[in-house]
Amino acid sequence: MLSAFASALKTPELRKKIFFTLGMLLVFRLGSSIPSPNVNVQALDVCVASASAGPQAGLYSMINLFSGGALLRLTVFALGVMPYITASIILQLLTVVIPRLESLKKEGAAGQAKITQYTRYVTLVLALLQAAGFVTMARTGQLLNCPGILYTEEIFPLVTMVLTMTAGTVVIMWMGELITERGIGNGMSVLIFTQIAASFPAGLWSIKEGHPGATGWFLFAAVTAIGLIVMLGILFIEQGQRRVPVQYAKRMVGRRLVGGSTTYIPLKVNQSGVIPVIFASSILYLPTLVALFRPESGFGQWIGANFNPNGWVYGVAQFFLIIAFCYFYVAISFNAEEVSDNMKKYGGFIPGIRAGKPTERYLTYVLNRLTAPGSFYLAVISLLPTLAFIAVQANQNFPFGGTSILIIVGVALDTVKRIESQLQQRNYEGFLR
Repeated sequence: MLSAFASALKTPELRKKIFFTLGMLLVFRLGSSIPSPNVNVQALDVCVASASAGPQAGLYSMINLFSGGALLRLTVFALGVMPYITASIILQLLTVVIPRLESLKKEGAAGQAKITQYTRYVTLVLALLQAAGFVTMARTGQLLNCPGILYTEEIFPLVTMVLTMTAGTVVIMWMGELITERGIGNGMSVLIFTQIAASFPAGLWSIKEGHPGATGWFLFAAVTAIGLIVMLGILFIEQGQRRVPVQYAKRMVGRRLVGGSTTYIPLKVNQSGVIPVIFASSILYLPTLVALFRPESGFGQWIGANFNPNGWVYGVAQFFLIIAFCYFYVAISFNAEEVSDNMKKYGGFIPGIRAGKPTERYLTYVLNRLTAPGSFYLAVISLLPTLAFIAVQANQNFPFGGTSILIIVGVALDTVKRIESQLQQRNYEGFLR
C-alpha cells in the first residue's frame, strides 16, 4: 500500500490527483469544524461533553458515526454524506421496482447520468428534511437533552441554519463528484473514510484515558491489536471470490472465426459489500431518532437504557438484519437470468451446465452458497469489536466499531487498487514507447 502511494507521488499526473484529493479533504474537514449561524458554541461544547459521558452516549455515537463529530456540533457540514448515501440506496432499490429507472440503467452512460441527476434531487430533499429536523430538536432542547444551544429562536435565524446545512450537503455532494472526476478513488467513499477516520485518534485515546496507569496503556495496545487483526481478516475475505468458468464456442462473424476463449465470472464471497451494514444501521437508527424526539416517554427511556450499539438487544437485531439485507441486496444487484441470457447470446456456457435455465439455476445456487458465509462474516465483524469493547469495559463513545472498520478497509482497498491500475497502465505506456 505504501509502495503504491510512493510510486504514485513520482508520477506527475497522479501526484496532481493526490494533492487535489487532499485539498478537497482539507476543505471538507474545515467545513466540518465551522459552526452554523445562531449556534452557541460554548454551551454546545458543554452539552456534547456531558452527553458523551452520559447514559445515552451509545445513541449519540451511532448518530455521529458518519459525520466525524460534525453533526452534534451543528456545523456547516453537519449532515455529512448520509443524505447522499440514503438517496443512492433509495434510487438503487427503486430501479428494481420502477420500469422507467430500470430502462435508464440499461441505457449505459446516458441513463446513468439521468439516475445521478435524480439522486441529486432526492439528496436535496432529504438534506432539507434532516436539517429542519435537527434544527427543530436544537430549538426545543431535545438535541443532547440540552436547551440554550441556540442564541435565538426567531424564525429567520432558524431558516438560515436549515438553508446553511442543506447548502453544506450540496457542497459535499459536489466535492465528492469532483474527487471522482479529478482525484483518486470514489469521491463519496473517500469522504466517508475521512469522516470516520477523523474520530479515530480521539476514540483510541479515550481507551487509555478511561483507565489510569498501566492498565490504560495495556487496554490501548490490546484494542489496537484487535483492530489490526480484524482488518487483516477483512482484507482476506474481501478479496476472496469464486470463479465460475465460462467457455465461449467458436463461431463465424462475417469472414472471421471468433470465440473459443475461456474466461470466468468472479463471484465475491462478500458480493454486497458494506451496503447491508449501512441498511441495518439506517433501520436501527429509526428507534433512536424517535427516542431523541421524545426522551421522557417510556419508549424513549427504554431505548436509551437498552438499545445502544454496545447493548445485546441492538447487537442481536443488527446481526439478523445484516444477514437478511445481504440476501436481499444480492438478489436485486446480481440478475442471474440476465447473465445467463447474455452468455447464451454470445455463445458462452459453463462447462457441464446447459445454457439457459440450467445456467440460471446454477448461478443462483452458487450465489446463495456464497452469500451464506458472506452475510455471517459481515454480521460477526459488525459485532466482534463491540463484544471486545464490552469485555474491556471501554468507553461507549469509542468509534472503532464493525461498521467503521468495514468502511475504512473497503475504501482503502479500493483506492489502492485504483492507484495500482493507473500505475500499471503508465508502465505499459512507457514499455510501448
